[in-house]
Amino acid sequence: MTQQIIREAPAPEPLEGQQTNSFFYVPAPNEPILNVNNIQGNILGGFNKDYQALLFLEIENPNAFKHWLKSQINFIATASEVIAFNRLFKSARQRRGREGTVKATWVNVAFSFEGLKKLTNDADSFKDESFKAGLAARAADLNDPVDKNGKPIGWVVGGPDNGKVDVVFIIASDERADLLAEISRILESIVAFTDGKGNAKSSGARITFLEEGANLPAPLSGHEHFGNLDGISQPGIRGRVADNPKDLLTPRQNPENKNQGKPGQDLLWPGEFVFGYEGQKDDAETLEHSKGQVVSAGLHWANDGSYLVFRRLRQDVYKFHKFLNDIAADLDTDARKVSAKLIGRWPSGAPTVRTPEEDAPSLGNDDNANNDFEFNGDDPPDGKFFKNDVVPPSKDATGLRCPFIAHTRKTYPRNDKTPGGGGPGPQEIDRSEVTTQTHRLLRRGIPYGPVSPSTPNNPLQDANFVDRGLHFLAYQTSIVEQFEFVTRFWANNPDFSEEAAKGHEFEGKLTLGHDPIIGQSENNKPNGDRTRKFFIHLEDDQNQPQTKELTAPEDWVIPTGGGYFFAPSISALKDVLTK
Repeated sequence: MTQQIIREAPAPEPLEGQQTNSFFYVPAPNEPILNVNNIQGNILGGFNKDYQALLFLEIENPNAFKHWLKSQINFIATASEVIAFNRLFKSARQRRGREGTVKATWVNVAFSFEGLKKLTNDADSFKDESFKAGLAARAADLNDPVDKNGKPIGWVVGGPDNGKVDVVFIIASDERADLLAEISRILESIVAFTDGKGNAKSSGARITFLEEGANLPAPLSGHEHFGNLDGISQPGIRGRVADNPKDLLTPRQNPENKNQGKPGQDLLWPGEFVFGYEGQKDDAETLEHSKGQVVSAGLHWANDGSYLVFRRLRQDVYKFHKFLNDIAADLDTDARKVSAKLIGRWPSGAPTVRTPEEDAPSLGNDDNANNDFEFNGDDPPDGKFFKNDVVPPSKDATGLRCPFIAHTRKTYPRNDKTPGGGGPGPQEIDRSEVTTQTHRLLRRGIPYGPVSPSTPNNPLQDANFVDRGLHFLAYQTSIVEQFEFVTRFWANNPDFSEEAAKGHEFEGKLTLGHDPIIGQSENNKPNGDRTRKFFIHLEDDQNQPQTKELTAPEDWVIPTGGGYFFAPSISALKDVLTK
């Protein structure tokens, strides 16, 4: 069991009778009651397990598959089950100071558009065109490496040559032995399916891919393979899980701002992540008044469901660490500082906006502080070029503490000025933040593959090829406006965000560039130039400010598979997809 605090989902409120001073009662009569008995558990609650596997199936015989799928519905975890368990788990861990008191194994399921077409006649009514096209068909537009015909290169799952992925099962557990037992149960049921009378039947499914992921072992628990704490900045979600007005999905832990969960965690309407509820109003004037219309997928039975994006991202740890080390030597600084400037956070999770020149593990481990900052606005310098551990709310409009190209800033610009702000004017910052919040994701990823011996200060190459990386998983109600928007118009766009960088030029240049972690060059055809450029700012070991444009000659994060899926409600599984 890991001792690392899990941050993949908002910390749930204690059960009734266990209220503490960390939570503040904020009436929420206008927030919807979420149908947590009908929504799959990983969407809103988050499995948050140390071990997780992805099992992909092709539907070969739809009628037979419906009978088999019906036998699996009772194993599908609901949001009510997962949220209740997460509350109990965290309460027990807090009292006992350790994990292991309670444990669970969860299963969820999702279907590709092609898979849904085999099970229902109205799948064409889904409105999201990217979902219907599929990730492999969209790879070229995402700047993934593709061949001359636009087919993704190097994929091991989800590609045209990898076998069909009509269905994905997500299996997660606190113990690997329990994970393997549940995988075995599912596999056995597929290859040796029997009806209620014990008669052998075909499951109608073929296994096309299976891969495990796991939380990395200490001291990298909760981190991804490059060595950085992951899953910190998750959206807060408005809504209640029961009639009780205190029983909120995202507890309100910021007495200074009733529109946040934890400090810095803005609350969003649930329709951004689950169909059938109000979403964000993208033309609102302020975030506080941004309640929009009910979000529909195009079919009534899709309510309480969500789109799931899966990306298998291989990480070349040695090449990334070598780049950090080479740049650090050139700039007379520490490789970990270079990494922090490219990510926007130190390995501990401490944000560079608040501690730009040195890591602060206590800050990184404080969920009520490590996300408490904005970008637009400035704290005054403290006799130096930068200022460490500034008192919140910390800000950085200049991009000096957290460069405009930093991964966390590119993928979530908070209140930075963006094209969505509508141009200069008194409402530009508010409007920018309103539109930014319509592009958020609920991330549920987990690393796969063994830990690398490499570190930023001591890059080490594996003697033989080792496949390691991230199973990126994210829920949303618009693949076009959430996952693809963030990828295409923010991470891959070297000019984002000009609006934020204007007025803060260095030697006449806007200090912009690609997202150095997941950003990809548009030159994605064979033999294309994958070079990316980006500016960083830091103080060297002599406390002298350095601003430099860096050049990355190759990618460190390489897409090797994926798919677009829909995670239906429990009622849709029972009443539509198995009929």
